[in-house]
Amino acid sequence: MSLSASSEAAATPGAPGVLDAIEGAIGQTVAIIGHEARKLSHDPSELLLRAVQPALWLVVFGSVFTSIHAIPTGSYSYLQFLTPGILAQSVLFIAIFYGIASIRERELGIITKFLVSPTPRAVLVGGRALSASMRGLSQAVIVVVLATALGVRLNTDPLAIVGIVVAIVLGSALFSTLSMIIASLVKTQERFLGIGQLLTMPLFFASNAIYPLSLMPSWLRPITLANPLTYLVDALRGLMLPGYSGVFPVGVDLAVLFAVTVVLVLAESRLYPRMAQ
Repeated sequence: MSLSASSEAAATPGAPGVLDAIEGAIGQTVAIIGHEARKLSHDPSELLLRAVQPALWLVVFGSVFTSIHAIPTGSYSYLQFLTPGILAQSVLFIAIFYGIASIRERELGIITKFLVSPTPRAVLVGGRALSASMRGLSQAVIVVVLATALGVRLNTDPLAIVGIVVAIVLGSALFSTLSMIIASLVKTQERFLGIGQLLTMPLFFASNAIYPLSLMPSWLRPITLANPLTYLVDALRGLMLPGYSGVFPVGVDLAVLFAVTVVLVLAESRLYPRMAQ
């Protein structure tokens, strides 16, 4: 009896400690996300400028290829097929350059302040990765409004909308963490921009964003399946297009995005102190 009581007494103090750590991590993550939201509210023109590219893809590229029926997309119009791909492209293009903010913060000494704080590095990196989703979600609103104005019929089921939000958050977190890893390694804005521009086009074109996997040559398909953007596009199509059957089940797509994001966050947690050097 006394042994049981002593075991309970030993276990009890640990439980509040774990809960406090989890609560603190959540609070710190929310604070980082809130900081990003305030930055966006102070400069909404950035989002409007970034809306130009998806608008051109949908209005020009999508409309032209829809009219000539050059790419077989089954019972869906090409514009309808393209919309999730352009949304994924917008998420990629915004997130892949997110690391430049880390370089600017290093130059201002903000990174050093983060590192001396008691906040775990994984929470710092994860919070920043999740905060990047604020920009991705704002782009989603713009793309959906444009597509709807062009007559694209999208799924309005509440569960599908929740799934779309989850997919965008995961995609934004994944590519923004990849961006921070690049920033930790190269450290200068010029090199970062060069590598970022080098990565965006191969990631975009070696995915299923603008054409189905069935049209790709056999040598390209393994590369496409190793590309995380493929899983983001596949998840968005499965959620946004009514009755669409993707390459993989949506749950598999989201699981792949989550797993890759976790690996990248852990990797950047090890590299993050390099930003202060």
